[in-house]
Amino acid sequence: MPDSIRSTPHAAAVQAGTASNRPGPGPIAAVQALAAGEMAEVNALIRRRLDSDVALIRQISEHIVAAGGKRLRPMLAVIAARALGYTGSAHHQLAAIVEFIHTSTLLHDDVVDESDMRRGRKTANALWGNAPSVLVGDFLYSRSFQLMVELDSMPVMRVLADTTNRIAEGEVLQLLHIGNPDTTEADYLRVIECKTAVLFAAATRLGGVLAGATPAQEQALQDYGMHLGLAFQVADDLLDYTADAATLGKNLGDDLAEGKATLPLIHALAHAAPAERARLAAIVAAGELDALAEVQQAIRASGGLEASARLAHRHADAASAALDALPANAWTDALRTLAAYAVERES
Repeated sequence: MPDSIRSTPHAAAVQAGTASNRPGPGPIAAVQALAAGEMAEVNALIRRRLDSDVALIRQISEHIVAAGGKRLRPMLAVIAARALGYTGSAHHQLAAIVEFIHTSTLLHDDVVDESDMRRGRKTANALWGNAPSVLVGDFLYSRSFQLMVELDSMPVMRVLADTTNRIAEGEVLQLLHIGNPDTTEADYLRVIECKTAVLFAAATRLGGVLAGATPAQEQALQDYGMHLGLAFQVADDLLDYTADAATLGKNLGDDLAEGKATLPLIHALAHAAPAERARLAAIVAAGELDALAEVQQAIRASGGLEASARLAHRHADAASAALDALPANAWTDALRTLAAYAVERES
């Protein structure tokens, strides 16, 4: 296969993916348009509930809100509820809870990873320091639990409490694998399930819970969110080796610099000759960002891009298939579109 085919995750996805998961023009824009009214309510609620008498909390919170992003996780909660015909307003609060949990993990992640850029902007820890970032992350966690209690739903609180605990486990698991070239694909998948996929799954499942989902529908939404989160994170890790830094909104090669062996590099390590594997292992152990071009070449030569794209597409296909248990409507169609978007995005 020529290098021009291997050079981007999207080209690899074309080789590996299925037609059912390829979005048309501007798929995320269509989903955002469908959910625009709902998300305006969610964003207004987020701003209200980020308020604090402590000025530094307000400053950092405003920085986070202004950074924008697609708010994919809270949007999933809203869309899942509407897909099952929900007409109340509690899904807006659920969406805000999901966003607060996600944002608090980002604040903590950036401190642990010593990141200085996210979504094309300076991170909170780069601007205010590590201690304020950690403490505001704690504020967001506690605010999310205040909002949970207000919903007065034991099923919601149980799922979200379990989810935040698993996210914390994922953070520790990832830390244990920093600089470890012997990280396996199974190790990697366990980390991304905990760090990423469980919150996707909680968002979609609880949207269904609010809507009075049947047990089969609730399980379908749980499965959809889990597979979507896995597809999203594998594709994200692929972008770290293939995307343009300006488009990606963070420094290219951040995972390598942090000593994280994600799937493309794990594949290269598994298929390298002994001498090359020893060199790659040393790069991972040292977090040698200057060796990024060398690592990219090894990943391309091993078929790591294509292998990662195939796995992302398999999970996206599984996410889409799970939706067969839901009613056919525009909101369910939007969930299918998001499964396609997860593996075809550029940032």
